[in-house]
Amino acid sequence: MPPAFSAQERARITDLLLETGYRLFTEQGLRKTSLDELVAPAGMAKSSFYQFFDSKEALYLELMLQEAGSVKQRVIDEALHSTPDTREALRRFLRATLDELDTNPLWRRLTTHPDEMQAVARKLDADRVAAMADNPATALAAYIEDGQRDGELVGADPAVVVGVLQTVLLVPLHAERLGDPARYPQIIDLLIDIVTAGLTRQKG
Repeated sequence: MPPAFSAQERARITDLLLETGYRLFTEQGLRKTSLDELVAPAGMAKSSFYQFFDSKEALYLELMLQEAGSVKQRVIDEALHSTPDTREALRRFLRATLDELDTNPLWRRLTTHPDEMQAVARKLDADRVAAMADNPATALAAYIEDGQRDGELVGADPAVVVGVLQTVLLVPLHAERLGDPARYPQIIDLLIDIVTAGLTRQKG
């Protein structure tokens, strides 16, 4: 039978599991991370892990929930919703998200490996996954639908519009293929301008 932990021990071990999970998930992903690796720094048996999280997917979701609120504030509230001009709003969103991907390893992992979020969703109950409803991806999709309804954005399938924006976010992964590194900032700026101009309707 797994040992009982005091409240202080539980808090310490929970923090350690979250810290270890963050490092391992960002470095090698959900699938390649084993329970043995997750519990090793805490010096406890695998069976004891389940006193803290139902599965490694539950640990992964907890990390995503912790990140989602702060990321949403930066890329949605402070960027996408910071101006009534739709084209400029999309520009700000893309630039803020590119900054986020450059500085936030876990969010970079989530953006480049959507299959991991799908794996988490399959393993967990609907109520727990619903906690992710207020996240940047959901907020962006809602913004796109509102913009189309108001005639501010092209009338393509909203999922396609989101996909076009996500394509811009994948460019940094292949920056070394774009030639002179000194020109990379100009390439990104021009790409953002072209994409946002193509997605938005000119008033008048």
